[in-house]
Amino acid sequence: MDVSLALWLATILGLCVLIAVDFFIGGRKPHDVSIKEAAVWTVIWIALAVLFGIGLLVFKGGQPAGEFFAGFITEKSLSVDNLFVFVLIMAKFAVPSMYQQRVLLVGVLIALVLRAAFIAAGAAIISTFSWVFFIFGAFLIWTAWKLIQEARADEHDEEYEENKLLKAIEKRVPSTDTYHGTKLFVVQHGRRLMTPMLIVMLAIGSTDVLFALDSIPAIFGLTQDPYIVFTANAFALMGLRQLYFLIGGLLQRLVHLSYGLSVILGFIGVKLVLHALHESGVPVPEISIPVSLGVIVVVLAVTTTTSLLASKKSATGAQR
Repeated sequence: MDVSLALWLATILGLCVLIAVDFFIGGRKPHDVSIKEAAVWTVIWIALAVLFGIGLLVFKGGQPAGEFFAGFITEKSLSVDNLFVFVLIMAKFAVPSMYQQRVLLVGVLIALVLRAAFIAAGAAIISTFSWVFFIFGAFLIWTAWKLIQEARADEHDEEYEENKLLKAIEKRVPSTDTYHGTKLFVVQHGRRLMTPMLIVMLAIGSTDVLFALDSIPAIFGLTQDPYIVFTANAFALMGLRQLYFLIGGLLQRLVHLSYGLSVILGFIGVKLVLHALHESGVPVPEISIPVSLGVIVVVLAVTTTTSLLASKKSATGAQR
């Protein structure tokens, strides 16, 4: 899809405006986010994504629109897995509930900027080396197998471990032990100190990079258009803050989520390998976007249904 510089700039400006509106209406004043507020904003962000997809359908055609919706749903489902780690990060740094929405807002913005860099690098590599699809496909299949192994072994990290970047920052930059509202730095006894608020924001943003290692190759398996890859990621991430508060209590009930994500990643990995073979001149069938979108939606629906049924059965058995 041909995207002009003007459209890129207009899209980025539009996203900035939406983020600003989100901040000034719901995120500027620290407060405990209610289920109703989270639900309203979640619906708004999903509706905006749907409207954007419809706009692509009207002005660019069915192919780009289908790729966007497939990418958005995939990124949204993968982002739900991020929330498990976000919960651990909030607990480790003992973030007061009224400040959690500010942490997530800034953390997600950091993640979006880092992902944009990943997308730009991925698009440049793909345009130059078509064989990279073999690597992306193999990596996704390996990730899918790893997810299944972890799910079967019931391996869930109960404690968040800081990455090397975060440890280096904490080691070199003096910091306080207590929160000072939403301030990132404070001056005490003539020294400028970093607060835990900035540390946890960096933790959220930098940790998302690890998730991008599988989500970015996954969406490139659905579309090689950088514009669609970026916008699908943007809409999926920007609604993540509200989703955290909306389904935070339901995360533990999604017991089959890892299985569903592994199926999706494995499916896209196979799709990438077939595409790479096709590009190399091997006469193999390719998986179309409608088929991809259908598989993703069905897998997520089945996974969610079986998870809720299993959780309900487990809760009923525990009460007896």
